[in-house]
Amino acid sequence: MRDLVMASLILLLVPASALAEPLAVKAVMSPKEQIRVDLPTAQKHFVLFVRREGKATGVGLLDGAQLTEYGMHDIRPGLDGSPRGYLVARLPSGDQAVIQWEVQATFIPGPDGKPRLLDNGVWRLIGGTGTAESAKGAGILHIRAVSQAEREFSLDGEVSAARK
Repeated sequence: MRDLVMASLILLLVPASALAEPLAVKAVMSPKEQIRVDLPTAQKHFVLFVRREGKATGVGLLDGAQLTEYGMHDIRPGLDGSPRGYLVARLPSGDQAVIQWEVQATFIPGPDGKPRLLDNGVWRLIGGTGTAESAKGAGILHIRAVSQAEREFSLDGEVSAARK
């Protein structure tokens, strides 16, 4: 009984704003601007600077947000890469959240013998405006091609947003 009372007191002392909430959203991102630089190396190697846009759907703070990606995708086709960048989310309320992300691109043999890309990494919420101003969060990011030009960003994790 004493342990139950202690646990209840601890929960009462923790502000509601500190409790993390799940975040699980997906967004198909379409390119709006791109600059591709093919590097003059013996092995194929390019860098793609991109601005993509899409709408997040799912659970948590980013549900319904309009996302803009500002990314730099450093890729050695068939081998590896290190994409990274930022997502700026305009929430349905008009507030904004900024997510920093980094992915490790790894090519593995596909069923047809051609290289298949795995884009897996992490994200973290680094701030924003309004309800996202002091929000913190982190999680896992997966990027996959859904067409020649579009990519699906899938973010899973937790966010703790301050209540105003």
